[in-house]
Amino acid sequence: MFFIYLRRELRRRRKAALVVASGLALGIALVIVVNSVSSGMNRAQDKVLESLYGLGTDMTVTKAAAPPGEGDTTRKPRFAFDAKGDNDAAQSKDLVMVEGFETLAASTVAQVGKQDGVADAVGGLSVRVMKVNGQFKRGEVQQQPGQQRGGPATGEVQGGGAAFDVNSYTVYGTDVAHQGLGPLTSSKITSGRTFKSTETAAKAAVVDSAYAKEQKLTVGKTITVKGTKYSIIGIATADSGDAAANVYLPLAQAQTLADAKNKVTTVYVQATDSQRIDSIKQAIQKNISGTTVTTSADLADTVSGSLSTASDLAAGVGKWLSYLVLAAAFLVAGLLTSAAVSRRVREFGTLKALGWRSGRVTRQVAGEALVNGLVGGALGIGIGLAGAWAITAFSPTLTAQLGGGGGGGGGRVFAGGGGQGGPARQAASRALDIALTAPVSLTTIGLAVALAVAGGLVAGGFGGWRASRLRPADALRRVE
Repeated sequence: MFFIYLRRELRRRRKAALVVASGLALGIALVIVVNSVSSGMNRAQDKVLESLYGLGTDMTVTKAAAPPGEGDTTRKPRFAFDAKGDNDAAQSKDLVMVEGFETLAASTVAQVGKQDGVADAVGGLSVRVMKVNGQFKRGEVQQQPGQQRGGPATGEVQGGGAAFDVNSYTVYGTDVAHQGLGPLTSSKITSGRTFKSTETAAKAAVVDSAYAKEQKLTVGKTITVKGTKYSIIGIATADSGDAAANVYLPLAQAQTLADAKNKVTTVYVQATDSQRIDSIKQAIQKNISGTTVTTSADLADTVSGSLSTASDLAAGVGKWLSYLVLAAAFLVAGLLTSAAVSRRVREFGTLKALGWRSGRVTRQVAGEALVNGLVGGALGIGIGLAGAWAITAFSPTLTAQLGGGGGGGGGRVFAGGGGQGGPARQAASRALDIALTAPVSLTTIGLAVALAVAGGLVAGGFGGWRASRLRPADALRRVE
């Protein structure tokens, strides 16, 4: 009887049911779109952070560089060239410097790995190579008019001088025995191969594709750093389009080049559980003095540009707007259901006179409202999925810029500006473009279903309360 009466009433009041369902559908669809866009923002931000420090890295451990004191020249590049006979000769010199941070002892990696909650820890060394190529040219003394041949040379020296080109590029020393963490994990090998775990001291190099194209480097060729030739075994392309370094070398080789034996600049850390990141950070800072621990949440605060703006809108304005629309939809559904009950006073009075109890009338009204809510939920899920699909299909491009203007040498900006993290991208001159997607999770769909049921119950509650207050005698005296 309940379902027969329910079906008849819904068919008889199709327009009112459609209005209630449409209002709920609009609010639920907006919630789905906002939640999916927020999820897409988080993914985009994660992609930016992964492009910085590599896939799977939850935090990094570094030591901030001390500000140079007065008269301190240790971080200033200095080139010295030797005279090579009487003839003009080309000169070439490489200066290899640790970049960005104070070095940490390699034993720090093991210390970090022993902390409770740490699944893996890997060290890396960030290095900059400055290569100077050029040639000295002797000047010639121009004799004065009337000067006798064979006499002492007098007059002006003309010509000569020196012309040098400076080429600067970045090198990252990676622990080839543990390649699951670090910036190289955010790049894919598109030619050749990556390092083997046994090549800890091999004279082998993996080169970023953009740098390889610029310098016309291919697999099988060699690259010379500080007089040592390294065979190029692979070309890597960064997922974000902007690599962490131009050249990747085994950690031991990078340490030798930079005269930083048993030193690292960054320890990349992976946690056993994302919920324990904050406690792991506190433990590392407490047990390993002088270190700076930077989590992905810390780095997220340094992301600016349209990605940050859109994320703020989705997280702030979008959510509040969806809440307001949803609340309005619930209220309208409740009021419409209550108004429908008012128009059915005589009907309910008759049913009560025939023996229906107030509880049965209330359940009948609540059942009708619940069906309206489920219909609205189905419509809302459909509209929300269509909106999320449209956003993913068009994939609007957002710009993410890392760092807040601070940085290391060579125009490179380091996340946080104050010696946090590892080798960062050249965000100051080249921002990262990220395509926005709007993934819809099962959790979001479950939330939509819950909201649909809640909307139906709210509307049914309004109408049922109104219907339960009717008295048969009063109802029968009223005219629709």
